[in-house]
Amino acid sequence: MTPDLSPLRRTAVAAGLLLALATPTLAQLPVPPEPFENETTPEKAILGKILFWEEQLSADNSVACGTCHLPEWGGGDFRHVRTAGPDGILFTDDDAFGSPGVPKADVNNRLVPDPGRGFLDQITRRNSPSFIGAQYFTFLFWDGRADTRFVDPQTGLESIENLGGLESQAVEPIVSPVKMGHEGRTWDEVTRKLGRIRPLALAADVPADIVDALGTDPTYPDLFATAFGDPAITAERIAFAIASYERILIPDDTPWDRFNQGDLSALTPDQQEGLFLFESVAGCTSCHPAPLFADDLFRNIGLRSATTDPGRMEVTGSFLDRGRFKTPGLRNVALRPRLMHDGSITSLREILAFYNRGGDFTDNRDAAIFPLGLSLLDRARIQSFLELGLLDQRVLNRQPPFDRPTLQSELVSDGRSYGTASPGSGGFVPEVLFSAPAAVANPDYRLGLFRGLGGAEALLLVSTNPLEELRDGVPFNVDPDQARLMRPFRLRGAGPGQGHATFKARIPDDPDLVGSVFFAQWFVQDPAATGGVAASRGERIEVF
Repeated sequence: MTPDLSPLRRTAVAAGLLLALATPTLAQLPVPPEPFENETTPEKAILGKILFWEEQLSADNSVACGTCHLPEWGGGDFRHVRTAGPDGILFTDDDAFGSPGVPKADVNNRLVPDPGRGFLDQITRRNSPSFIGAQYFTFLFWDGRADTRFVDPQTGLESIENLGGLESQAVEPIVSPVKMGHEGRTWDEVTRKLGRIRPLALAADVPADIVDALGTDPTYPDLFATAFGDPAITAERIAFAIASYERILIPDDTPWDRFNQGDLSALTPDQQEGLFLFESVAGCTSCHPAPLFADDLFRNIGLRSATTDPGRMEVTGSFLDRGRFKTPGLRNVALRPRLMHDGSITSLREILAFYNRGGDFTDNRDAAIFPLGLSLLDRARIQSFLELGLLDQRVLNRQPPFDRPTLQSELVSDGRSYGTASPGSGGFVPEVLFSAPAAVANPDYRLGLFRGLGGAEALLLVSTNPLEELRDGVPFNVDPDQARLMRPFRLRGAGPGQGHATFKARIPDDPDLVGSVFFAQWFVQDPAATGGVAASRGERIEVF
């Protein structure tokens, strides 16, 4: 029979508490390190907060930094899509789970099909890591490619010599053709756009500190002038502002923090025992030491074969780094819907079972990973400590400084399409690609078409009047007698169902347009269609 060690453990917990009280540096997170080239100021931090939640920062106005990094989900993303691994086949062992980005678009920001996803949102190759606590890490991203030395992507000059990991990370997604940009997106394009748009025009439920900032500085040039002394908008300043915002997000109000500051009731007896096991028998602190509960290193924990994702080796080129990934911090870990770099684990119970068996792969596995022999009760107590002992309620409840606006992408419903459609060659029905909100001052509104006959001519009609009737066998969902023809398009692609096109327009910065409703429909010349025309459903477009 296994002896009951609970009394001994509780004694050890009490002794550990005395040690913690004797070493107050462990009681809370320290002030985040910052580069001297980018001192954090309230003005830069509020500008960074606005930019972090700005969907218009993306090429199609649908993705903000915060889209994939929500506080209430532990700084990660609740939307997960399975992606095929190196074998290119879904539902095999090398699959991973990533975040939706933007539909694939060419250098002119016109929609084009992705070989694996078509016109659906592209998917990142790895699980979105938490941005909360990122200010304490030297290198960022799972593979550490965001370097501590920050190089201005516009000038190619070094802007920060050291401690610039946040700045380096901030600039990558904005021009990534998968995450927020399009092929060949430039920083000149990004900065020009910010100079024209209204800050957070797409957002709702805007926090009070942002409302106050926009009350005195209503444009991005105004906000940049307040933060940096003049209205110039540059990639460097965007990075500096976003990094300044992230540095003020310190998740240091957890039961563990209060316990270490002397509140013995902050952790329950089971959680205290879980903490003891975490620090001793389980050896978790080898990789997850307090107070960040991460060691700022890269490790191969035996999660999967390094052939599926080389990890840190992609950055360093060293074979010794194969399969190594950044150790994540564990504060608010219970809020994250998927864990690990590949998103393959969905619960703390599952992850504790993984570590208890010593991982699943041995190639280059870290020496800190080995079978632990923990009982189900031991694991349950560790799980209780991780779930509640490291939870900052401000993060869960979106309370300052973790408050945020509601994004337009969270508000959009599927009720825009109406009416009927008619098929063309091969039985393919033309479909509308709606990828950008119709906001006033949107400089790059797009309405696309796909599943048409490749190489055929297509027409886009836009009307203020909807209609649902057949004319010569062709369904009309807009009034053709009142509609405006948005010029003919020659569909790209070849063959039935392969044709696609993108209509682009700038919506004027005119408040009188708010509330205006338009109706749009695509028509494709197709000899196999009834009446020689294949038609899409109608699309209701409301300007806001």
